[in-house]
Amino acid sequence: MSLVTLLPFIVLIGAMFLMTRSAKKKQQQAANMRNEMQPGTGVRTIGGMYATVKEVNDDTVLLDAGPGVELLFAKNSIGAVLTDDEYNRIVHGIEHDLKSDADIVPDDASSLTETDAPADAASDDKSVDLGKKADEAADETADEPTVDAAPAEAKTDEQAKKTDGGSEAK
Repeated sequence: MSLVTLLPFIVLIGAMFLMTRSAKKKQQQAANMRNEMQPGTGVRTIGGMYATVKEVNDDTVLLDAGPGVELLFAKNSIGAVLTDDEYNRIVHGIEHDLKSDADIVPDDASSLTETDAPADAASDDKSVDLGKKADEAADETADEPTVDAAPAEAKTDEQAKKTDGGSEAK
């Protein structure tokens, strides 16, 4: 056999070796993470539940999920061991700010659109009541006779004749 025919098999075996090696490395890191858990550490289970480690055994972990709620999990069900800051941020909503004197960026763009004039001055413009004026305008047009009323009636009569003729033809 020549080297050209063996080359695809060699590449395939090399790729399989690299993939299994990286998978084993990830499994080893996960096992080390689970073995280094200590009571008081915040964890996330593979199901997405956040809790505090109360007790660590050989194959199991006792978790404190809330006041009076203790749950027994297998060690393999721990997805991540969290740092104290990360656990407090996720569970309790406590942000640990390392730079407290840094500029605070607003969540919205209101600071970009503000002008020097106070907001109350812009809202003091003349208030418009559209409902009242619309009703008054409708009353005035109903009282006044329109000049174009006769041609409009003639047009409707012509349209009626055209439609009547069309219906008789059927």
